[in-house]
Amino acid sequence: MPTVAAPSEAPPRFTGVSVWDALTTRQIARIFFTLAGLSALLYLLVQVRSTLLLLGIAIFLAVALGPAVDFFARGRLPRAAAILIVYVLIFLVFGGVLSLIVPPVVNGATGLSQDLPGYVTDLRDSKTIRDFDNKYDVTSKLREEAQKLPDKLGDAAGALQGIAVGVANATFQLLTILTMTFFLLLNGRRMVSFLITRFGRHREERLHDVAERIYKSTSGYVAGALTITSINGILTFIVLTLLGVPFAVPLAVMMAFFGLIPLIGATIGGVLILIVTLFTDFPSATIIYGIFLLVYQQVENNVLQPFIFKKTVNVPPLTVIIAILAGSSLLGVVGALVAIPIAAALQIVCREYYAGQTTVSGSVILPDDLPPPDAPGPGPGDPPAAPPPSGLAPASPSSSRRPKGKPKPA
Repeated sequence: MPTVAAPSEAPPRFTGVSVWDALTTRQIARIFFTLAGLSALLYLLVQVRSTLLLLGIAIFLAVALGPAVDFFARGRLPRAAAILIVYVLIFLVFGGVLSLIVPPVVNGATGLSQDLPGYVTDLRDSKTIRDFDNKYDVTSKLREEAQKLPDKLGDAAGALQGIAVGVANATFQLLTILTMTFFLLLNGRRMVSFLITRFGRHREERLHDVAERIYKSTSGYVAGALTITSINGILTFIVLTLLGVPFAVPLAVMMAFFGLIPLIGATIGGVLILIVTLFTDFPSATIIYGIFLLVYQQVENNVLQPFIFKKTVNVPPLTVIIAILAGSSLLGVVGALVAIPIAAALQIVCREYYAGQTTVSGSVILPDDLPPPDAPGPGPGDPPAAPPPSGLAPASPSSSRRPKGKPKPA
């Protein structure tokens, strides 16, 4: 009698069981503590965001000043002494700029205060102004406000106290940034090497290359930006001096500072100088400086920037605009200044990441991690490696291109 095979049992179906019901107590506890830890970490980051901002500025300054420190530390000079030399040079430059700006401004303010009564008298000599004063009694109202001025000195003292506190806080933050920058310049390479080794030996060379490229890109951008803005300030000073515009040195320094802000900085500084020329020799000075501003903008955008930045920063214009808007909205002027170097660093990281991937039929395949380069290979006395199983043997190129169903030729 033939034996009838029993029908195979169907696999059990789990119906009506949600994902949360399938989790074990250990998995639920792990998810809970992970979310709690992430929340605590986010809360701590929010609390120390001001410190993180100072650290970010210090890192940027360390990268920007790194080439200068390396230049002075090439010989037998200790690196700490080279950092101090760079600091002294920076303070001398700022002191020289202030010595060029402050005296003309003070002399101009003193002259204005001495000539102000004469300006008021000249206004009273005008029939229109005199009729206006007689109609609205402006002079008596000004006298009344002047008599109330001593009572408002207390409020002025409070405002001055607030300014003094703000200056003290800014000085403390500046000293903190300079101290952190000093230690980053002194031990920054060892810190970066230590962090890179945490990712494995087989990634060290690649990560070192990425870090070196980011370092050269950022430092090169800072050096190029300082070069371009210095050229802008010098040419502005020469043009304003030839036109006889007062306060040529302060206006040139202001133009150089605005030139550090990408895209719109030089335009803002040029418009402010155009407004000043309206009160000096209008319209000749205004027209001549306006022509100079337009010509210089074209030369800077089409000659200077491509020549100086071609080997350091090559960020697309749309990325530059987005980076500047995001940086200015987050950190104000500081964010606009560091937006392009950060965008260039992110671009280098993204290019390096996608360069190590292989594209096959429109899909991206992540490469396997390579073994460490110092891994021991098979010795001369070791037995040869076993061949792969027949079912897993790689197919030859000819067999992979043979259509299905066609027999192998004899």
